[in-house]
Amino acid sequence: MLKHSFLNLIFLLIPLLLSAQNPENTRDQWLEYMDEVARPVMSNLADDQLKENMPVELSIRSDYPEMRERVAYLEAFARTLSGIAPWLDSEGGSPYEVELRNEYRGWALQGIGNATDPEKNDYFVWEGHQPLVDASFFALGMVRSPWLWENLDEQTQKNVITALESTRSTIPIYSNWLLFTGMIEAFFAKYDLPYDAVRIDYGIREFANHWYAGDGMFTDGEGFAMDYYNSYVIQPYLTNILDALDGKDDRFNWFRPKLEEITETYADIQERSIHSDGSFPVQGRSIVYRGGAFHHLADMALRQKLPGSMEPAQVRGALTAVIQKTLDPPGTFKDGWLIIGLSGHQPELADVYNNTGSLYICSTIFLPLGLPADDPFWTDPDAPWTSVRIWEGED
Repeated sequence: MLKHSFLNLIFLLIPLLLSAQNPENTRDQWLEYMDEVARPVMSNLADDQLKENMPVELSIRSDYPEMRERVAYLEAFARTLSGIAPWLDSEGGSPYEVELRNEYRGWALQGIGNATDPEKNDYFVWEGHQPLVDASFFALGMVRSPWLWENLDEQTQKNVITALESTRSTIPIYSNWLLFTGMIEAFFAKYDLPYDAVRIDYGIREFANHWYAGDGMFTDGEGFAMDYYNSYVIQPYLTNILDALDGKDDRFNWFRPKLEEITETYADIQERSIHSDGSFPVQGRSIVYRGGAFHHLADMALRQKLPGSMEPAQVRGALTAVIQKTLDPPGTFKDGWLIIGLSGHQPELADVYNNTGSLYICSTIFLPLGLPADDPFWTDPDAPWTSVRIWEGED
């Protein structure tokens, strides 16, 4: 009987041991994970060698291999930038963090220059359907980091504008893709450049008036899909588009209160879906995006818009567990580059459009690094997230 009770105690303690973190060190752990993911992309693009050095693994059932390989480089950079941009925009931290940020800032500025200069080896493909997707992630990164835009030289700013304007020739699919064109126009609006308000208005009105399914989730176009696209794209894009227009265009203010309620509800759903060991339901398209499944929850933490019932520290613990669960397994990286999978190398999980570049959307889980090091998200004592509390038997 004593042995049985002891074993029960051990099993109850396992989730606590898995989730235990030292608040003083967790931020540095996140920085190390972020650096492991982002360094190959950012450093190689800064050296104008991304196309030369980045291996491209395509889905084993790729729908258009030649095109997927051509655009993989824009995917890798744009998605990485969208996740690390708030950190690039921030200041302070430990001497290690300041030095690391300065290194990444230099890489980002040089990389943007190479990516948008037709004379460079790493000049990206900006026109076409898939480039529209990732041009929008690039625009999202620029919206999240005014420091980057303000510190680009004049010629590079012109090149960025030219590259993003070229996407206007692509008609988006009638789905979350409407937000890709909207995000690009939101970039122009944020930096007081001429923008097409109709491209923003159309996407917002479709989601607000026609595509809200209830209980914190939108349909992806006319049909509902049980996947993570509310997090990968829909809700972070809607909130960041509206944020970019704040003080510049009030025609969308009617939607803000409703969207705030929706995003809080979905943040609650996201937090509750993280199991006590950091795993989460494997369902829907693009599951190989790893921690990118929690883009929305990370964005809400960054924007300090978490539901009032949710402590920042419990979100820190939950997201840390996801980072560890999805990046620690053997086979996650090959020669420093991410490879297809969710827990190691699992090529059968890939959808037709997945490739090495698209995997870097997992960088969005690092968004809270844009919060100051002394923010409660980083300094509050550890707090168990919902799944840990429930499976410990807490009422």
